[in-house]
Amino acid sequence: MHNDPLFSVTDQIVLVSGGSRGIGRALAEGFVERGAQVIIAGREAATLEDTARQLAHGKYPVRTIVCDVARPQDIDDMVAAVIGEHGRIDTLLNVAGVNKRMKVEQYTVDEYDWILDINLRGAFLAAQACGRHMLGRGAGCIVNVDSLNTYAPLKGVTPYAMSKGGLTMMTRGMAAEWGPRGVRVNAIAPGFFPTALSGKMWAQEGMSSWAKTNTPLGKLGDVRDLVGATVFLASPAAAFVTGQTLRVDGGVSAGINWPIEL
Repeated sequence: MHNDPLFSVTDQIVLVSGGSRGIGRALAEGFVERGAQVIIAGREAATLEDTARQLAHGKYPVRTIVCDVARPQDIDDMVAAVIGEHGRIDTLLNVAGVNKRMKVEQYTVDEYDWILDINLRGAFLAAQACGRHMLGRGAGCIVNVDSLNTYAPLKGVTPYAMSKGGLTMMTRGMAAEWGPRGVRVNAIAPGFFPTALSGKMWAQEGMSSWAKTNTPLGKLGDVRDLVGATVFLASPAAAFVTGQTLRVDGGVSAGINWPIEL
C-alpha cells in the first residue's frame, strides 16, 4: 500500500489532536510511517516531546503543539501555528477525548462539563477551525473518533456516550454542509481497545473474556488496527466517502452474541 497512490498520504500535512498517547499516538505513527508530515497536539508538553522523539523515523520530523481543546483560544492558536509553519492542513485527526466511569446519578456538573467540553465541544471547535481553512482551499479531510457507544451505550459512561452520539451527528452535519465545497468529514468507531487509560480494566480476566466472547474476531483490538481505516479515509481511495462512521470493532456491532449452541 505504501507505493499505491490510491491509498497514499505521503506529503500530507496531518494534524493529530490528542496525538501524544493511545489511539492518537498510534494514528500519528501510522501516518509518519507513510510519509506524512505529522503535527501532534495535546495538553502535556513533556509527553508530546517524548512521543515526537519516539516517532522520529519518518520522512519528516514530528512537530508538537500544546493544546487543551477545552480552551477555544488554544484551538485557534494551534490551527494558526500549523498553517503559519506549513501553509495548509490536509487532514485533521480529531482524537482528543476523556472519560470517567461512574453511575449516572453520581456525576457532578464539573465532571459532566469536563467530558463534554473536551469530547464534543473541543472536537467541534477543532473541526470548525480546520474546516474554515479547508473550505478556503476547497480541499481537506477530517476524521473524528467515534465510539462503540454510539452503537450501544455501555453502563457507567453515559456522558461519554452522549458526547460521542453528538460527534456522530457532527460528522454527518459537517459532511452534508462542506461536501459541496471539497471537504470530507468521516469517523472511525473503535471497539474494545486497551490503551494507557483503559489497559488496567481490560487486563482483568473477566473483562477480557467478556470482550473476546462478544467480539466475533475473538480478540481485543490493538490500536495499530485503527491505522488502515484512518489512512483509507484520508487517502484518495475515499474520495467519494463522506459523512460515514467506519466501525473498527472486530464485529461487535454486527449483532448480539447470545449463549446458544449451534
